[in-house]
This record gives sequence, structure tokens and C-alpha cells, in this order.
Amino acid sequence: MVTLGVVVLLFLVWQLWWTDITASRVQDQLTHQLQSSWQPSPRTGSTPTAVPTKPVDDPPLKLTDGKAFALIHVPRFGQNYVRPIIQGVELPVLDRGVGHYPDSADPGAVGNFAVAGHRVTYGKPFNQIAELRTGDPIVVETATAWFVYHVQRHEIVTPDRVDVVAPVPEQPKATPTKRMMTMTACHPMFSARERYVVFSELESRIPKTAGVVPDVLK
Repeated sequence: MVTLGVVVLLFLVWQLWWTDITASRVQDQLTHQLQSSWQPSPRTGSTPTAVPTKPVDDPPLKLTDGKAFALIHVPRFGQNYVRPIIQGVELPVLDRGVGHYPDSADPGAVGNFAVAGHRVTYGKPFNQIAELRTGDPIVVETATAWFVYHVQRHEIVTPDRVDVVAPVPEQPKATPTKRMMTMTACHPMFSARERYVVFSELESRIPKTAGVVPDVLK
């Protein structure tokens, strides 16, 4: 019994502590790789370019399963919080960062840009998701632009509620007209019994060619 207890304790240490350390290193590496591959942007604020009445969509991204293509910045989670967004939502992907639901929209596009992340273990990128409040900014950075979303609301749902990542969240038969973002994570902590879901809407887009970043990241 003592031996079994030691084994269980070691497993918990590995699961809750060591996976965080190793996954955080991987996520930092992916973040730095993306930033290095993109044209540098100065870290100064500027008034965001508002989404025009009749916006022209960015060209569709050419996404590869398991590859990082964007970064997510969440000021509520910390001034320097940034994590890579990787194509796919399989466990090997989520163990390396935030995953993008393959059938959901690209960042900034009409529809629903939907992502998922761990709340505990493996770097726990969405550990603080329940702290998000209405109006909080969520910034998605790609090679060519910054997309500033603002939180609208949250819900706690069962895992079978896949309609939350539909093009129009919770209305799978509706035609999208807005530019939405949905974040999902397991709920409550240390359980996969439910999902904590945060819905946001795009407020502005800043092209990298403008040479500035959103004020919310100052």
C-alpha cells in the first residue's frame, strides 16, 4: 500500500507540475518561433482601425494540422500573457498550446473563430478563463494583422453541446453575419464533466502594415 501511495503521488507530481513546466517551454518556443518569422511590429499603442461597414475578408489562411499559425493575447490573464494557437483540437495539439477547431472560421472572418485550451496541466493556457468579464479584450495576432475581440458573455454547458462552436454560436442552422470568437475549456477544474465557454465579438482589426499594436497590449 505504501508503494502504491508513492506511485500515485509521483504520478500527481508529474501530471500537475512537470507537464506544466515542459508544456510551458514548448509553448514559449512556438511563440518565439512565430514572432521571429513575422515582420516585427513596434510595441506602441494606436487607435485601432475600426471594422468597416462592408469589410473585405483577409485571404483564407493555409492551415496545417498541428502547426501554430497565430498568437492569443489576453490582458486579463496577465500583462505578458501570450500563447500559440495551433491547428486542431486533438490532445497532442492541446498539450502544446491553444487549439483551433478545424471547421471554424479564421481569425477575423465572418463566422466563429473557435479555440480550446487546457485549464490545468500542460501549460494550462485557459486556467483563468472563468475570470474573463464582459468587455474584456481578447487579441489574436497573425502574420498580417491584429484582431481585437471583446467578451460578450459566458456559458457552462455539457460536452455534447457542439453548437457553441457553430458559425453562429448556439444556432447551428443560422447564417453568420458577425465575426465571433469562442473559447472553450473543461469545467470545473480537474474535471471534464462540463465546458466553460466564452463568447466574444470582433471590434477592430489593425493591419501589421500600420506598424502599431492595440492599445490594450500597452
